[in-house]
Amino acid sequence: MYKALVITPVKDSLKTTTETIQSIHLSDGEFLYCIYNDFSSEETTTELKSLSIKYQFELINLAEITNTPSPNYRLVLQMAQKKAISLGLPLIIVESDVEVKPNTLSELVQQAQKLEQCGMVAAVTTDYEGKINFPYLNFRRTRKQIVKTRHSLSFCCTLLTPVLLKQYDFRELSSDKHWYDVSISRKSVHLGLKNYLLVSHGVLHKPHSSRPWKQLKYTNPIKYYYYKLIKRLDRI
Repeated sequence: MYKALVITPVKDSLKTTTETIQSIHLSDGEFLYCIYNDFSSEETTTELKSLSIKYQFELINLAEITNTPSPNYRLVLQMAQKKAISLGLPLIIVESDVEVKPNTLSELVQQAQKLEQCGMVAAVTTDYEGKINFPYLNFRRTRKQIVKTRHSLSFCCTLLTPVLLKQYDFRELSSDKHWYDVSISRKSVHLGLKNYLLVSHGVLHKPHSSRPWKQLKYTNPIKYYYYKLIKRLDRI
């Protein structure tokens, strides 16, 4: 019996995506794993097909479902929510620049079942040295192993409980946005649920690997804000 539905939205970034897939394949326990290929290049798509056979995951090519250009995170979340509810499973999102530990997914499931009124629970992100990194830098000094937080949880590696999935229809998500971790985190709290961060359990995060233009924030801020504000990329 599956413990959860695990999904990874993918837009190229083949190297980090492959590392994500390999880490999930080594996870303890049984999980139903689906990759949503969001209009990646032909090369990446071909490789994903080969990887789906090797690592036994379900590959959904969004180009066969919609004509809407990438990013299609809203559609991915809607499809995954419907699938998770139909199977009676929690939904775990692991992004394509994250590597989980063998016990990460099982730990998320166990904590979601134990924590009071849990709507969402996430694993903190770390760098190669094990130090907390973006997007959880504000938790670097906490000494708690598990933090209940009203801060938005990133979808780097996050579980959404069946209670949340059943109470909030993702068809209500705004089509004007690209990413929905902030919206869903806030909605979870609004519904009276509680969101938690596992500070004691980190996953390796390679920030912006799937969106390399965001590295411009550190090297060329003017160009970065041109993409973000003028071209309206990365709407949150």
